[in-house]
Amino acid sequence: MEYTIKELSRLSGVTTCALRWYDEIGLLTPSGRTEGGYRRYGPAEVDRLQDILYYRALGVELARIRACLDDPSFDRLAVLRDHLSALEAERDRVQGLIESVRETILSTERKEIMSDEKKFEALKRGVLEEYGRTYETESREKYGDGKVDAMLTRLQGVTREQYQTWDSLGREILEKLSAAVAAGEDPAGETGKEIAGLHRRWLTATGDKYDVSRHRGIAELYVQDERFTAYYDRERPGCARFLRDAVCHWVR
Repeated sequence: MEYTIKELSRLSGVTTCALRWYDEIGLLTPSGRTEGGYRRYGPAEVDRLQDILYYRALGVELARIRACLDDPSFDRLAVLRDHLSALEAERDRVQGLIESVRETILSTERKEIMSDEKKFEALKRGVLEEYGRTYETESREKYGDGKVDAMLTRLQGVTREQYQTWDSLGREILEKLSAAVAAGEDPAGETGKEIAGLHRRWLTATGDKYDVSRHRGIAELYVQDERFTAYYDRERPGCARFLRDAVCHWVR
């Protein structure tokens, strides 16, 4: 069965403007056009749009989606299984948050105090689930199961005090980065040295053994991986690069 652009828009919930944009960037090309020049979409395009929407639901950028779908080795069934696993993980994460919020509401209604331990466990579970959803598969491919499993074990054993230190250092790094970039400071200056030191403390706050090459490698990821760049640059562009440059200069 074939669809016009309006019919496909109604079927999928994707606006006609978005479908035209997908065509312009080569993400979803119509199977053909009518004599009047209107776009027509067949079964293959419907399946591809479904794949696009699955990727978009997971926060993947359009350029990366196109690269994945156009890869000759693309295995739709394998990808669908990965999507299912990711969606199930997201469902479990949301369910955990629902239970945590419900327990907080009940405790408040009963004028009870929710223990810090329960609050912390919910936070830690959220961090682990976010990592699993966003980075775990990629990390296992790059570093191997052994290193990733060891890291996850360490995170699961993190104490409330360690988590608070780690979280506090992370926020301090972001604040100092924003101020340094706004002031036009040099990563090779004293502020850069301080931030590089804070970043080293942040890396080891949860019990990881310090390694210079790993520290420098992680800093490089901040400018190589758009997800990390977006995290550090979310308030002020240039923070990710400042951090990378500071670490590369001061960590030897």
